[in-house]
Amino acid sequence: MRKITTDNVIIGAGTAGLAAYRAIKSANQEAILIEGGSYGTTCARVGCMPSKLLIAAAEAHHTQSRFSQFGIEINVPTTVNGKKVMARVTTERDRFVGFVLEGVDAIPKEDKIVGYARFIHPHQLMVDDHTEITFNKAIIATGSSPVIPPFLQELGERVIVNDDIFSWQDLPRSVAVFGPGVIGLELGQALHRLNVNVSLFGRDNHIGPISDPVVKNEALTIFKDEMNYIPDAQDIKVVRHADKVHIYFTTSDNTQQKIITVDYVVAATGRTPNVSQLNLPALNIELDQRGVPLFDRHTMQCGNSHIFIAGDANHDVPLLHEAADEGKIAGENAISYPNIEKKLRRSAIGVVFSDPQIAIIGQRFADIKRDQIVIGEVNFGNQGRSRVMLKNKGILRVYADKLTGRLLGAEMIGPDAEHLAHLLSWVHQLNLSVNEILALPFYHPVIEEGLRTALRDAQEKINTLSHSQIAA
Repeated sequence: MRKITTDNVIIGAGTAGLAAYRAIKSANQEAILIEGGSYGTTCARVGCMPSKLLIAAAEAHHTQSRFSQFGIEINVPTTVNGKKVMARVTTERDRFVGFVLEGVDAIPKEDKIVGYARFIHPHQLMVDDHTEITFNKAIIATGSSPVIPPFLQELGERVIVNDDIFSWQDLPRSVAVFGPGVIGLELGQALHRLNVNVSLFGRDNHIGPISDPVVKNEALTIFKDEMNYIPDAQDIKVVRHADKVHIYFTTSDNTQQKIITVDYVVAATGRTPNVSQLNLPALNIELDQRGVPLFDRHTMQCGNSHIFIAGDANHDVPLLHEAADEGKIAGENAISYPNIEKKLRRSAIGVVFSDPQIAIIGQRFADIKRDQIVIGEVNFGNQGRSRVMLKNKGILRVYADKLTGRLLGAEMIGPDAEHLAHLLSWVHQLNLSVNEILALPFYHPVIEEGLRTALRDAQEKINTLSHSQIAA
């Protein structure tokens, strides 16, 4: 058996693990990088990039459906060639993965070990049965994996997770997507717009990451109008018959049982941290009810220990840019351990690449005390630029402190929400007030004018409160 002693060990060579490795090596410290699966990061292989490739194809096909409203007539019907769609997704996906692999290939061979790690002592771990590593500090960056709920597990190969979609060579005729979260919404709508017969199942009218009831109701209306979206499915039963799946269900407003038959079921019901095989009890650190180490999100340190955790493995904010930040923070604090420093966490920003897009920045509606805020709102139905482009759907709501006017957060569904979210997250991180944001330039005619409308709405409400207090 091979035995190695090193200062730092990093378990997982995804986005967080690679960021941690780079931070440690930049300080000329030792680091061993362990990877049990394929190199290439979740984002590049089965996440951000291939999903956006599928969405881009769907948007290209869907655009022609609005041509007649602009006065443009298409004489030849458009068709979707599923094999060509998936061929481009695969080719471009492999290109993105290749860029990541180039970076991994540049890492010295002696710094990389292939295999699955498990701890055997607070300062020792085993990689499979071939290598024992003694270390001073460890960073857990093992990522996460999709979960298939028990009621779908008996469907065999007829149930898949989002990762499996990107290995398709052709598009199926029909699918049922369970879970209208970020992944379910994006992939469900994209497949629908590529002429796949899609049924999207949710429960309790939840949709994406939205917590604001006004924004949620707008989103429910938009998606129910476009596709077969059942946001309140109940009494669900799935039965496989040969190469088909029969789905029986009722809804909150109709107790009569309905049935839908599909080729595949896509389980988009969440992901779980990849920590169960690490033998974490050997580390003598505190774990939560899911078996994930308790940690400080500003240091990535687990308790007061020499163990750090970053990326999807900690189940905090499962986004690529957050994983990169967390990996860097974990690496920097591993370098200086036991002298730990709290690092800046950037303003929260999350985007769902549906159409219209959904975005949340700063504090969510559900996490804000209602009696401390004013809410500014704009409906994109009559917003100038949105209407010009026939993208006039959605609502933006901004939350501001009613005493200071500081922007606290926002939730939205609407056109180009990804860009509005960036603007809002920047001014949020700068701690700007509504008045200070409104003093910044706004062009005409642009969608950002809708943001200005919402901010002005909040400003007027703050001023009204101030005047009433003065009068009192």
